Amino acid sequence: MKGSKKWIFILIAVVAVILLVPGLRNFFKDQIMMKPTVEKLNNEVTVTDAEYNIELKGMNVPDANFKDFKGKVVFLNFWGTWCPPCRQEWPTIQKLYDAKKGKMDFVLIAMQDKEADVEKFLKEGNYTVPVYIATSPLPEKFLIKIFPSTFILDKKGRILKKEEGADDWNSESNQQFVDTVTK
Repeated sequence: MKGSKKWIFILIAVVAVILLVPGLRNFFKDQIMMKPTVEKLNNEVTVTDAEYNIELKGMNVPDANFKDFKGKVVFLNFWGTWCPPCRQEWPTIQKLYDAKKGKMDFVLIAMQDKEADVEKFLKEGNYTVPVYIATSPLPEKFLIKIFPSTFILDKKGRILKKEEGADDWNSESNQQFVDTVTK
């Protein structure tokens, strides 16, 4: 009986360490938990021409329309300065942007935010990832309920990945996913 209690305690301690230590948690998530692959997601939803028509006011880049990104691989992220998980994932998005900006386009749309708050956040964090505020209504496909939410679209407008909640975009698994998508 004593031996089994000892093993249960050890198992609980190991699980607690994995969940509480960020580096181990990310390793566990990347290596053990199944991540969707491009092949599994190829038959997912496609963004239509009408859904690409979103007017975007640039915060640190010129104004654009989302249709300008049609035919390109796009990292599309909906976030807010008021959202702690959004702020948490920003450094990893910046690292992904620095590594992949020539291979895919980045469109980060600040939601429910004031322009001054977005500009302050970008300046304080020294972030250079392209950020916009939508000035026209979003299509239903992009009316998200969880912040942050990220979509990775291929050149044909297919949504290859949808991530709800913060993620480590600089993780090995996400880097490999982007490399596969941008080939």
